[in-house]
Amino acid sequence: MHPNSLLDSLLDEAGISHAGLAARVNQAGRARGLALRYEHTAVSRWLKGQRPRGQVPDLICAVLSERLHRSLTLDDIGLGVTGESLVPHGTPLSGFVERATALWRCDEQQRPHIVGAPTVTGTPAVMPVWEWENPPEDADVSRSGRNKVGPADIKLLRSARAHYELMYRRAGGVATRARIVRFLNAETAPLLRGGYSDALGRQLHRATGGLVAVAGICAYDSDAHGLAQRYFHQALRLAKASGDRGLGAYVIALLVNQSLHMGEYRQAVAFAEAALRTAGRQITPALAADLYAMQAKSYAHLGDGSGALGCIRRAETEAERIRPGHEPDETGYVQPGLVNVQVAEALLSLGDLAAARAHAAAAVDTPAHDRGRVHRLAMLSHIELRQGEADRAARTAAEMAERARGMESQRLRDRLRAVQEQLVASGSTDAEETAELIEGALRVPL
Repeated sequence: MHPNSLLDSLLDEAGISHAGLAARVNQAGRARGLALRYEHTAVSRWLKGQRPRGQVPDLICAVLSERLHRSLTLDDIGLGVTGESLVPHGTPLSGFVERATALWRCDEQQRPHIVGAPTVTGTPAVMPVWEWENPPEDADVSRSGRNKVGPADIKLLRSARAHYELMYRRAGGVATRARIVRFLNAETAPLLRGGYSDALGRQLHRATGGLVAVAGICAYDSDAHGLAQRYFHQALRLAKASGDRGLGAYVIALLVNQSLHMGEYRQAVAFAEAALRTAGRQITPALAADLYAMQAKSYAHLGDGSGALGCIRRAETEAERIRPGHEPDETGYVQPGLVNVQVAEALLSLGDLAAARAHAAAAVDTPAHDRGRVHRLAMLSHIELRQGEADRAARTAAEMAERARGMESQRLRDRLRAVQEQLVASGSTDAEETAELIEGALRVPL
């Protein structure tokens, strides 16, 4: 059984306790000639995933529909024939909205079955990408709601995305995640349930997709990989509703990055191909460069040298075409030097230390925000250690530790810990002092 997050979220939204729902179901049953005697313990079982028998699911639907002043289906309350899925794909847009907002609410409440959800693999992992690529498209995304959405609301969501992305870069995903999830629940969910035309609705879904993608990045950075994957799948569905193929390709790039981290290299290659193929002319040089660079890393891990080198050439060609000011906000992470550090990692996997060193050094010499600079310095330090230059690696790692101080990021924490262990094992004269600097940076509570 899977916990019924939809029902849990709707109860919370309706302000009904477990005992209150049981009493209302009993009362609704009496109106139909049923003698029901449910108590709060029965509701707890339903929330854990048990499906009530007979007419009870319909009664729950009726009770919640009346309370929330909107029509709900069995699928909306997680009691449809197929049950509830944490990966909301293959459903009408209205049903998707209810499932998506239910996940946001459960995440804000730190429900263990959501925060600790495992990643999905196989068909459930691939299906959202396949559905993004293929028909049918959303012919009309308009919605009738009591609260009318206007251009100012779209502007608010876009500003929020930029704000939380900047916060993530400066403070890390651990510190940012709770704030962006709170914003999704308080500000974004009511807008998605509001009233809007098709044209405004597409703008709304695009702005929401960008914001949800950042929530996924923060979950990924917090080591909540199953939750991050679900946010990315949501963002992909929102991108499809918006009609913006470029946004969808950006979200797939996030899935490619996660696939690399999880060691799913063939999946990473396939996802990147899907983004490049489907987005077509809507894909920008910055995003294409990043996708090719990540493909290069995947091929290198798979031992395919020719595939890796071919993707490196494509990545470098696309990087030369990037024009500042002509990229959407989402691809701002593809800063000068990013492709260099990606290529360095691919070349390192292929065993070409000299070329990897040159690319890593070029990345470090290029200006970047603090978070990106930490990753670049970590890569350069690792390569210097591999080349036997332990003292130089210790100096590079010392700068890395200073840059990382104050950031709450599980990904950076893992990176710093790996460099620390490598330095201690190297026997460098400066290793002990640098290891202490790293330890100081790691003392930030996560």
